[in-house]
Amino acid sequence: MKPSLIVNHRFGNYPIYIRAGLLECCTDILGEFLATSGQHALVTDSNVERLYAQAFTKAANFDFQKQICPAGEASKSFAQYEHLLDGILHGGLDRQSTIIALGGGVPGDLAGFVAATFMRGIPFIQIPTTLLAQVDSSVGGKTGINLAGSKNSVGAFWQPQAVLIDPTVLQTLEPEQLTSGLAEVVKYGVIMDAEFFLWLESNSDAVNDLDMETMTELIHRCCALKAEVVEEDERETRGRRAILNYGHTFAHAIEKVFGYGVFPHGHAVAMGMHAAAILAANLRLADRSVVTQQAKLLKRLQIPHQFPHEHHDELWKAMQRDKKTVAGELHFVLPTRIGNVELVKSVSRAKVLESMELAGHTME
Repeated sequence: MKPSLIVNHRFGNYPIYIRAGLLECCTDILGEFLATSGQHALVTDSNVERLYAQAFTKAANFDFQKQICPAGEASKSFAQYEHLLDGILHGGLDRQSTIIALGGGVPGDLAGFVAATFMRGIPFIQIPTTLLAQVDSSVGGKTGINLAGSKNSVGAFWQPQAVLIDPTVLQTLEPEQLTSGLAEVVKYGVIMDAEFFLWLESNSDAVNDLDMETMTELIHRCCALKAEVVEEDERETRGRRAILNYGHTFAHAIEKVFGYGVFPHGHAVAMGMHAAAILAANLRLADRSVVTQQAKLLKRLQIPHQFPHEHHDELWKAMQRDKKTVAGELHFVLPTRIGNVELVKSVSRAKVLESMELAGHTME
């Protein structure tokens, strides 16, 4: 099968395959990357294992040592990381082995970090099963786990050998998982592609109906946009890749203060995008119409985005421990218009708290 996209990185490149029904006809693709002898591992979570693991292993026509982690953000921990390492070591994996990550962002990030560090690095393949993972976390090579006080603070850049995306798996997701992924989709339009933003406005009904042709196009466009950024700034050293953090400074603070899993990650990102747009308008970096246009699309796609009303001081304090803090100074990704953002520093506490307050009451 011809790849839908090729992602280039400093050590080579890898293909992304996007096709409805791909999980049922992936043998030939996997055969290009997996050694026919030796052990390979399939890392998934307890929810995805029940839905897809058996069908995938049968269709793939390979023997996998199956490693199952509990579903949920709590699995991105040192305890689960160590558990997986012990499992694949005693299961006979070696430097010729490959790890398959089947699931959403949690199995993908966790399995990728295991692959990056086991035997000083072995290959892995991403097979994302949530929209959030399909359009974002499976592409770009970021892997990692959480610390008690900070999300994704331990990890590695480790690019996959391939990414296999089957849009039909989205039909089994809960509504909040879909809208969580759609928040990241809207993000791409705001940060770098006004034409895509308009496309989402025009196709919102088809997206809400999970029309497969529309979703395939949506996923393809998001992966292409992320690949463009990653190729330019693979390890987030030139500033370009930082634009992908739009909404995330607020979102990571929300997840920390309220507890991981209280809000789906994408919903926290949407809340953060709403607050960030209001902050940009308050700083006179953007017209107020950016706030309105973004909020209308979020609403049209049924994405919750009203900012929490409480704990604003705690949220501000949590932001100070964010990875995007440099030399003690917090950086925000803020829109100047639909399709463009800037990295802004030296934003006062008062302005940030004011934006949180307004984002808790202003939906459009």
